[in-house]
Amino acid sequence: TVIPSHFLHSTGCFSLYDPTSKILFSGDIGAAIFPRGTRYPVAEDFDAHLRYMEGFHKRYMASNAFCRRWVKTVSALDVEHIAPQHGALIKGRENVKKFLAWFENLSCGVDVLDDIYGR
Repeated sequence: TVIPSHFLHSTGCFSLYDPTSKILFSGDIGAAIFPRGTRYPVAEDFDAHLRYMEGFHKRYMASNAFCRRWVKTVSALDVEHIAPQHGALIKGRENVKKFLAWFENLSCGVDVLDDIYGR
């Protein structure tokens, strides 16, 4: 299943869902930037992993309106794991649920212009 993810972070982005494996290949959504010397293939603890995702998503995702639309579409699917293009696999339904709740409420892109440039 092809899921549009326009402006998350590029105009032509999309995610792919495999209903057999229940894996959502999310592209840059869920990407993480690890500090030098820190890498792991699976994000077992979402709360600890969040610090490696937050900065990228706040800067590169266009706006919360796009995040909410994507989450609405993805929430209708039976997703067990999210496999982003960069970073670690978000494993398990509980972590997927936490990620979707976080992403749905993320202030990002044009939503944080004043924070970046001042008023």
